[in-house]
Amino acid sequence: MRAANRIAIQGEPGSFSHEAALKLVAHAEIVPCSLSAEVFAALAGGAADAAVIPIENSLAGSVAEHFDLLLAHDVAVEQEALLRIRHNLIALGGASMDQIERVFSHPVALAQCRRFLAAHPRMEAFAAYDTAGSVKQLVELRDRRAAAVASAAAARYYGAEILAAGIEDNPENYTRFFLVRRSPEARADPEANKISIAFSLEHRPGSLVAALSALSALGTNLTKIESRPVHGKPWEYVFYVDCQIGSSGEGSRALDALRAHCGMVKELGRYREAPRAGAG
Repeated sequence: MRAANRIAIQGEPGSFSHEAALKLVAHAEIVPCSLSAEVFAALAGGAADAAVIPIENSLAGSVAEHFDLLLAHDVAVEQEALLRIRHNLIALGGASMDQIERVFSHPVALAQCRRFLAAHPRMEAFAAYDTAGSVKQLVELRDRRAAAVASAAAARYYGAEILAAGIEDNPENYTRFFLVRRSPEARADPEANKISIAFSLEHRPGSLVAALSALSALGTNLTKIESRPVHGKPWEYVFYVDCQIGSSGEGSRALDALRAHCGMVKELGRYREAPRAGAG
């Protein structure tokens, strides 16, 4: 892996994206961004060498904005990783559970801890832009009546304390992350066994069935399909698919099969599939 990688993430240091970036690129230099669009701008403008973005959570589903940004920029997915998401209630050192009145975090994190929050009705939940950013804020404000829902890494990074660990409703909580680079600089993986593709279809009956049948005829295993509306073209959609491939050649044949039926086909990346939980 390249040395001195500057990796852009959405969120603050100590976030789950930070943790995923270090899993994908050891010793990465993190470039924190407030918004996802800023992540891609940093990559496009050279302020970052790569970006790590969440693309899908096993409970909350896909991160739709990131599909749109992948399509809009000249980038390629180089790697993927799965990260187990463990939420913790974090407060200032010395604070106690009965002091906490306000809990801050990203809306998705709060939604994944509903049972814990319902069991503590004195704690009022407030949405924030980032999990780790919520910890950073309470430490800066020295607010002993506030807490945040975030990772253990965030607590360590900002010198805060975990009051309750593993407060998520469902332990089967994983997020899939992509490592993305500018297309000319993306490294081809000779052991790639997965491809991500975006395509659009003509607005006529049976077009989607024809495109998917073409993939099926190749024996390609479709593992995910997602649709997103085309801006400015009501009722037209871009489809995003992930396919398992046995070789790089199979990936190329899948692209050719789709081009016969689609108005637009864009390869988003060929990469090695991340091991599923318990698979290694």
